[in-house]
Amino acid sequence: MISTSSSLSLFLFSLFLSIHAQTLIHGTCKVCSQQDPTVNYQFCTTSLESVSESRHADVRGLGRISIQLTQQNVTNTRSHIKILRKKKCSSAIKMRLDDCFELYSDAVIDIKHALKSYKSKHYDEANILISSVMDAATTCENGFKEKRNVVSPLTKRNNATFELSGIGLSIIHILRVGTH
Repeated sequence: MISTSSSLSLFLFSLFLSIHAQTLIHGTCKVCSQQDPTVNYQFCTTSLESVSESRHADVRGLGRISIQLTQQNVTNTRSHIKILRKKKCSSAIKMRLDDCFELYSDAVIDIKHALKSYKSKHYDEANILISSVMDAATTCENGFKEKRNVVSPLTKRNNATFELSGIGLSIIHILRVGTH
């Protein structure tokens, strides 16, 4: 009888934590999307919920998770660009991929430093670094738009980098406003 009661208590506690985490994620994403029109509510919730650690995170933890997601995205995008550069393509695309490779190489370094700054609560520095990552994605995408009849093979990845960066910036804003 005791084990059944203990199991039920554990289940209910786990259910409470799960509901609380979902509420926090959804609430945080709602605020982010309201304060920054570049943050898509659905993308935000789906991204944060994809990390099991987010179930036990507070708002600061969600910020760290969003920066880590950005870091994974930037690193994976850089690797993807490296592969695309080895494939046969037009000189116009090759030139833009080379530019994007440089941009994302810098972004890998910037997001690493941003995460370190964020963990140290140096939010202004983290904000600047994440903004530069966001700019790298935009610059990469715009490079393809400059040339007629050239389609970016990186649009989805650039958009994800941009949006994940926006989530991180919005959460930093929430934390900064909350500390003043």
